[in-house]
Parts: sequence; structure tokens; C-alpha cells
Amino acid sequence: MAATSKAGRFDTAAIASAFPNEAASLLLDHYMTDEPEASTRIFRVYRPTPPHFHKLSNEHLYVISGRGTFWMESPEHSSEFGPGTFLVFKKETVHAMPEIFEGPVVFLAIDTPRREPTDIHFVNPEDGTPQSFIQSKDAY
Repeated sequence: MAATSKAGRFDTAAIASAFPNEAASLLLDHYMTDEPEASTRIFRVYRPTPPHFHKLSNEHLYVISGRGTFWMESPEHSSEFGPGTFLVFKKETVHAMPEIFEGPVVFLAIDTPRREPTDIHFVNPEDGTPQSFIQSKDAY
């Protein structure tokens, strides 16, 4: 979306289908909008994600495709997700996706305010870095 534009239209299915079948990072994403107040992204998850959180933004995730388990706050709150599931959590909420049953797992994300690509903090620092967690689809 151009900086001067006040509107946008995105083909989320086309964006999702353009992701490669494999990635070095756990996720690849594509920003559709990227403004200080909010960012919108499509991202594909390639492997289970360890517990992590974001210090600066709230996340709103809509499952476009795939099935697995997802938890927020603690593993005891784990439940299955699939297409049509909507997950919402505030900044600093620990969350994880420990299992993928069916892929590709693709989400539509709305982050408020904008989520910086480096705003990923692992509960266990040995689980990764922002660069090993997510990269731009456009970098592939």
C-alpha cells in the first residue's frame, strides 16, 4: 500500500500461495500494510514455534489454512486450531504453536501497534533469535 494511499485491496490467497514450500526460518511473512498504528501481514509457519512473546504489540491472528495446536499464557491453555479460528492476545502474552497436524499453516495477522520484525522474545533464549524465527517472504 503506497504511503499516500488511504485504501488497499489484497488477494490473501495469492499471497499465501506464493510462499515457498520450505524456509530456513520458522516463519515467513509478507506485510500488506505497515504503519505505526498497525501492521497487517500474511505469514506461513513451517515448523512448530517455541514459547515466545512480543513486547510492543498485540496480535490478532486469523487462520487461513492448516491445523495444529496453539496456546496462550501457558501450555494448559492449549487447543486445536484450524481454518476460521481467530486468536487474540495482548503484548507480553507468552504463546506457542507446539504441533502442526496439517499444512500449510497460514495466518492473517493484524498487529496493534505495528509489530517490528525484531519484536520476538523467546522464553528460552536458546530457542532462537528474531532472524531464525521470521523472515520476509520477499527475502526468498
